[in-house]
Amino acid sequence: MPIGLLALALGGFGIGLTEFGIVGLLPDVAADFQVSEPVAGYLVSGYALSVAFGAIVVTAAIVRYDRKRVLMALMGLFIAGNLISAIAPSYSVLLTGRLVAALCHGAFFGIGSVVAAEMVAPDRRASAIALMFGGLTVSNVIGVPLGTLLGQQLGWRSTFWALTILGVITLIGIRMLVPPTPAPAETSLRSELGAFRRPQVWISVTVSVLAFAGVIGAFTYIAFTVTRVSGFALSTVPWLLVLFGLGTLAGNLVGGKVADRALNTSLIVIMALLTAVLAVFALTAENKVMTVVSLLLMGGIGLATAPGLQLRTMKFAQDAPTMASGANIAAFNVGNALGAWLGGLALGAGFGFVSPLWVGAGLVLAGLGVITVGSMSTGGTEGPRRRSVPVQDAATPVNASTK
Repeated sequence: MPIGLLALALGGFGIGLTEFGIVGLLPDVAADFQVSEPVAGYLVSGYALSVAFGAIVVTAAIVRYDRKRVLMALMGLFIAGNLISAIAPSYSVLLTGRLVAALCHGAFFGIGSVVAAEMVAPDRRASAIALMFGGLTVSNVIGVPLGTLLGQQLGWRSTFWALTILGVITLIGIRMLVPPTPAPAETSLRSELGAFRRPQVWISVTVSVLAFAGVIGAFTYIAFTVTRVSGFALSTVPWLLVLFGLGTLAGNLVGGKVADRALNTSLIVIMALLTAVLAVFALTAENKVMTVVSLLLMGGIGLATAPGLQLRTMKFAQDAPTMASGANIAAFNVGNALGAWLGGLALGAGFGFVSPLWVGAGLVLAGLGVITVGSMSTGGTEGPRRRSVPVQDAATPVNASTK
């Protein structure tokens, strides 16, 4: 694989830590600012909505510019947002910092997915995308638990200071390792928006919303679930998050490989398994052993959907992948916000701390129905028919010789 993918993975690590690093610290933040658990959850759902906004609006604004320069500028937003969060004197300022940092997220992964896919041969695109997303999953394995531990020992603000420093390192890494990647001359916002006339693009986006709403909606409140239902001590939360992170790391890589082989079929199987895991977790959350197993499986099977869904969106928009890719990243994060919001509603309604798991199972089940119908409507193929005229932007690797 090209070395530039490591720089993209480094960016994914920092952004993933920013997104999910707050999860294990929500009880501390809620206590510090004297807000309820559902209100603290807005730090997750608000971030996700800002990601969705940035993935569409920011991507539209920079679609014609050199992608390396764009990625560097996006990391500038990342640094600024985490700095604001680190010095926030109130909950509203902390939320503002989260929103600023989130603006870079969607566009970074959307553009990064296109760059990653261009770097390798066509039959390795999902694996290349998975490697870039691997930075995010590694952040779940190492970064989120360590960030939670750091925040518990030195105060939650220390985690945001660490993220600010990590952002600077990431910016340097992109500057040094990612080659210049100018957008094709024929690229325009109008041509990119043409991808949204294709029903299969919308099917992929819808499934991404539902899949991630199910997983992240449950994960947002996992600290409350494992401490107040499963009976684990608060000090064990970072180590339980390691289990979830290990699952995401393995699931992301496996999901990329199976998606390269059988895209639609693999997504259907993964969604079915994910529905079952969330339901079993909800039924057995009072059992510590089952909680450990369920956390591992929820992370692994949940994140196994990401490479396939990203590749599916790009396959059905081969001549206009940038906006479609960004839209799918937005969909992931609309799902994050939707899941966190619905989980918060269930908690606020008094259905207990396993209710986000049941909400998640229902959302993923709906996604399974959508992907099944969408796959049937493609006539049994794993992707769209190729156009007679090859398109450089999405179909031809720029640097395949370095793989």
